[in-house]
Amino acid sequence: MRTESSLDLPLVGLAALFLGSGTLHLVRPQVFEPIVPSALPDARKVVEVSGVAEIVCGLGLLHPKTRRIAGLASAALLVVVFPANVQMSVDAGQRANRKRTPKSAGFFAGTLARLPLQWPMIKVALRAGKGTGA
Repeated sequence: MRTESSLDLPLVGLAALFLGSGTLHLVRPQVFEPIVPSALPDARKVVEVSGVAEIVCGLGLLHPKTRRIAGLASAALLVVVFPANVQMSVDAGQRANRKRTPKSAGFFAGTLARLPLQWPMIKVALRAGKGTGA
């Protein structure tokens, strides 16, 4: 039986993904800058803020006292960044078509595979937000 304080594999996995991705945003922001919508000022700052948000959400998911708010914030963050993830796939597809290398094709495939995974990640975050574990 799951309790509000239970950690299970989907919840730990989501937290780990947020922590890893958030760290990557801070260590290699140039990877993410091209997918920041041009309407937003200072792409570097947007990438850094989103990286910090991911790390905060990841840490929040791991602690029972912050899990509910972190779950809701995580779900919102996943919805908000989805268009950027689509843009990353579009860009990767164009690059793969130009370069025609196994590496560029593999990266493109990875970005495409990630898109449908957003929905189960949102579901895990929402369950955490409801206080019912993941």
